[in-house]
Amino acid sequence: MSVAALRLIRCRRLSTAGPPGVKKVLQWKDLRKVAKVTGAVVLGGCLFITYEVVALDKAVTIDTSAILQEKYKSYIYLKATPSDEKENLAAGLTHKTRRELHKAARRFLEISSRLFLRSLDAANLTTQEHFTNVDADPHEVALWVLLKRTMSANKAIRLQAVQELADNHHWHDYQYQTAAQVIDQRTAVGLARTPQVDLRFFRHPPALRDLEDGLSAEDELRQLLASLPQSEVDKCVQYFTSMALRESTQSMAAQRGGLWCFGGNGLPYAQSLTSIPSEKVESFCLQALVQHSKVQSHCDHIVANGGLQLLQRVYQLRGDSLKIQRNIVRIIGNLALNEGVHKAIAQSGWVSVLAEMMQSPHVMQASHAARALANLDRETVKEKYQDGVYILHPQTRDNQPIKADVLFIHGILGAAFKTWRQKDRVTLEEKREAESRDDYTECWPKSWLAADCPNLRVLSVEYDSHLSDWMAKCPAENQRKSLAYRSQELIKKLKQAGVGERPVVWVAHSMGGLLVKKMLMDASEDPDMQGLLQNTKGVMFYSVPHHGTFMAEYSVNVRYLLFPSIEVRELCKDSPALRNLNENFLNIAKEKEIKVLSFAETLPTNIGPMIKILVVPTQSANLGIGELIEVDVDHLNICKPEKKDSFLYKRSLQFIQEALKSYISH
Repeated sequence: MSVAALRLIRCRRLSTAGPPGVKKVLQWKDLRKVAKVTGAVVLGGCLFITYEVVALDKAVTIDTSAILQEKYKSYIYLKATPSDEKENLAAGLTHKTRRELHKAARRFLEISSRLFLRSLDAANLTTQEHFTNVDADPHEVALWVLLKRTMSANKAIRLQAVQELADNHHWHDYQYQTAAQVIDQRTAVGLARTPQVDLRFFRHPPALRDLEDGLSAEDELRQLLASLPQSEVDKCVQYFTSMALRESTQSMAAQRGGLWCFGGNGLPYAQSLTSIPSEKVESFCLQALVQHSKVQSHCDHIVANGGLQLLQRVYQLRGDSLKIQRNIVRIIGNLALNEGVHKAIAQSGWVSVLAEMMQSPHVMQASHAARALANLDRETVKEKYQDGVYILHPQTRDNQPIKADVLFIHGILGAAFKTWRQKDRVTLEEKREAESRDDYTECWPKSWLAADCPNLRVLSVEYDSHLSDWMAKCPAENQRKSLAYRSQELIKKLKQAGVGERPVVWVAHSMGGLLVKKMLMDASEDPDMQGLLQNTKGVMFYSVPHHGTFMAEYSVNVRYLLFPSIEVRELCKDSPALRNLNENFLNIAKEKEIKVLSFAETLPTNIGPMIKILVVPTQSANLGIGELIEVDVDHLNICKPEKKDSFLYKRSLQFIQEALKSYISH
């Protein structure tokens, strides 16, 4: 209006400067221009402001009661920006862009409301039927349809919906964020067990509270250990946990410059992890927590005392320590054996962590995560995998039916993964060849056997070796090293894993073969384990000392390198215990028609400077039944094929396929 006034004054001034005729023409001409400009500005501004107010009012007051009735919420993610950025952003938006955004938001919420009110459980209902009645593009509706179907009362519909969610990779980022907010615990676990799932489906772990002044993660681990009962756990765990808790943080800090140990009484802790004492304390405490997590009543204490959040903190702090992370996930896997804590595990953000770990290139990391997720997945997995029982295949949900089991049992100083790795490259030529081919595997049963026999379940069993650093000092260690003790312990774990319900082939190295024979002997005497004995179709032995070993006759220092103390007495050449075990197994193998294949080493093993010994001679590796094959390798490499097309692997694969030929397809 002020502009119009100025224009009028100027016109009046001009009207006094010329002839009368000119005055009149200039006055009315200018007035018409002013009116046009002023009217356009005023009218356009009023229309623009009115539209913005009405549009925003509609967007804010949309009725979302339909969504609330279904107990779902659609989250709109807003990013806070400084006032300067807001002004610049507002200045850059056009009228058309604003209009389209408002329309899209209204349509999105309206569609979501209608979809969540519909039932999707009908067998003849398809996604396309929903699309035909909704005014939206299919990709905008598909996500909500699948999310609704994951909540179906029909298990088949739920499983199919989870699979379709994971298989579709065209979702937008905001759709992944919406799904992460909506999916329940059951769906999240199913997605985590889907191969190569998009990690945007999972919410990040919740923010952790700040530590109290003067406290560290190490201190909190100590406090958690101190709060747990000392009943129902291994005596060695009680012994060393109590000694660790005696030391204060200050006294430990004083020892950081030199030999570092627990208790101050000469009990050293092996410096095998790292040179940072705080990480050693964490590793020590985590190993003790592993044992506590095996006791169901202690699991409730761990969760109630904030153990899940504390483990998240340590996991994030020690991202560069694979060993610490494995121990933490091992604890989570043990806690997951108790369905009562599944909700707490999911709420503390562990499903997203496990999903990411499942995609790790490291076999051990992925296998620990696979075990934890399998214990969480009560939708498709009925078995429970106790501590030390690892799934090598299948580690994810798979449509391939499992028809038989293959179990790998390592020797005393072996492990569930490293025993079964490919033969190490030693010479320069071998290393160059490996670099050019890039096909080295850390676990050939997982990489090779699973590919050649996809309808097998492949398990690897590990003994309780958590006290290996301390066993020489633990007063209760000797009794837990006998074959009888280990046999009873493993049979219970394998029973819960469903071993014995399908045909089984055992694969064992060194003393693991004696353990297999002992377990089959115990199963024959246990009415509840007759299924395990009846379903055993084959046993493959890699350098197993069926008749003992000369190692037991060497000095204590030499024989201890391969066999801990109590096993030495059981391994004496032609000992009565071994003779009795061997005779009983031969009777069972002949009666049940169990196929047997034995491999024997022919090269001595280097066990120290200038010391080479043939650990298991051919005579001892000869069981007296089945085929015996001598291989030009030493004791450590007898179970490590050089490559996939090597004789050792091809013959092993052939034996497994022949033993199970009636149950699996080649």
